Amino acid sequence: MGFISSVKEEIRIIRERDPAIHSSMEVFLYPGFKAMLHYRVAHWLYARGHYFWARWVSQRAVRKTGIEIHPGARIGKGLFIDHGNGVVIGETAIIGDNVTLYQGVTLGGTGKEHGKRHPTIGDNVMVSVGAKVLGSFTIGANSKIGAGSVVLSEVPPGSTVVGVPGRVVKRNNMALPQETMNQTDLPDPVREDIVELQRANTELINRILELERQLKELQEDRKP
Repeated sequence: MGFISSVKEEIRIIRERDPAIHSSMEVFLYPGFKAMLHYRVAHWLYARGHYFWARWVSQRAVRKTGIEIHPGARIGKGLFIDHGNGVVIGETAIIGDNVTLYQGVTLGGTGKEHGKRHPTIGDNVMVSVGAKVLGSFTIGANSKIGAGSVVLSEVPPGSTVVGVPGRVVKRNNMALPQETMNQTDLPDPVREDIVELQRANTELINRILELERQLKELQEDRKP
């Protein structure tokens, strides 16, 4: 896809996914749009070995938008960065098609190692506000990462991740509807575990009370 075609596609995607945008001209003021324009230029330079100029372009984007995308990152079609301030995408990150990132998301590494050290994000993934995905592993296609989650290990396709550290809740392997991108109605496995423990505790208490009653009856029967 050529540069002009990419720009048109990004305008279309932003208008589809952000109800606050009312015209195509507004898109040119959108931080995520500006960041992606700079990224396309920086990545082109980076791929041809012009590392200084690639970083120069990308750092200009950081100052203008608050979004830091390393020019070495590989990004597919249809990336949507909503608001975007504080988003960081590392050098060896790979992002598939139709991915959505919200503000404060980090796709980072866990140290100073060389080689592939940032995550791979599959197609149709949503990473919610403030989530951190750290390390060289894959987030499977059609997954959701809950707000504020810290993901440190592989995520199967079609999953939802919540918590710190992130816990996986398996879901049906179905594409997530990009037009809704619900960040709030996510499973809460910690709450589910607490509810299950409360239920089990109630059953144990009832059982103990029943045993005490039976013991008391037995003792009364043995009295002369």
